[in-house]
Amino acid sequence: MKTVNTVLGPIDTNKIGVTLMHEHLLGATGGIPQIYPELLGPNYKERIIKGLIYAKQGGVDTVVEAATMDLGRDVKVLAETSRASGMNVIAATGWNLEVPGYLGKFDSDRFAEIFTREIRVGIEGTDIKAGIIKSAADFVGLTPSEEITLRGVARAHLATGIPIMLHSYSPGQVGREQLAVLKEEGVDLSRVKVDHSMDTMDVEYLIWIVKQGCYLGMDRIPGLHVKHETFPSPDARIGVIKAMIDAGYADRLLLSHDTFLVSSFFDTLPASVQELNATENPYGFLYINKVVVPKLQKLGVPEKTIQGILADNPGRFFEGS
Repeated sequence: MKTVNTVLGPIDTNKIGVTLMHEHLLGATGGIPQIYPELLGPNYKERIIKGLIYAKQGGVDTVVEAATMDLGRDVKVLAETSRASGMNVIAATGWNLEVPGYLGKFDSDRFAEIFTREIRVGIEGTDIKAGIIKSAADFVGLTPSEEITLRGVARAHLATGIPIMLHSYSPGQVGREQLAVLKEEGVDLSRVKVDHSMDTMDVEYLIWIVKQGCYLGMDRIPGLHVKHETFPSPDARIGVIKAMIDAGYADRLLLSHDTFLVSSFFDTLPASVQELNATENPYGFLYINKVVVPKLQKLGVPEKTIQGILADNPGRFFEGS
């Protein structure tokens, strides 16, 4: 039996249950939760716990927290809120987008060493270990800085066996660049999921990713933090899920929202924007269960297929099968 690291210790992969594969309990920038917690708003831990309990009661068993250090990750908060809510939480190591120039220049092996420590030893001086490694590239494609950290992610993966999640810009097919680097590094692409795959309706591109061996991170649903005039609508995103199921790839889909329970950015947007977001998704981490699943059922997707996507695929991804 294989295990996956959660913030409260390793658990068997067959016990993670219904899993949201890319979410955020809190979002900020590096150091904010530890140094300026007031920027996260009043009672932010209680708000996270409330959101997790709501999701747990609605049928979610595990959440993959996709924040790396530079996105405000605080594993002590993750552990505290996991324990209080009963929700399994899997923390990430890795790096998000560009390395700021003021940090200096480090090679890929140095980043691999850091990421490996966070998997084998612990994060932030704790014994809390990462269960997934993240790398990112976006609108402009894979930059030289991002390639350095991506190669570090690949080498940490090869050293530890922990799977990889890629923040990617699907409309620009940036995954092609990212996967080329991972192949060059010798990564088995069945251990990789390419996230934000529903930001495009180009099913041919998504099938290409799957044929490389990858899983597809079907997140950003209903897509609150991307503009609907330039990205697919919520119903269009559900249509992409259905198209991939019809194409025979239900076993490579991993669903989530990529939404935030607490965020120093989204929580300070204009009131009108926050009201729109709340109207489009009043369910937080349960939008998939309450909206997406019923719509897939109406489209004729069998219950067994839906449950396989929500509960079986995450376990197989972490097992490497």
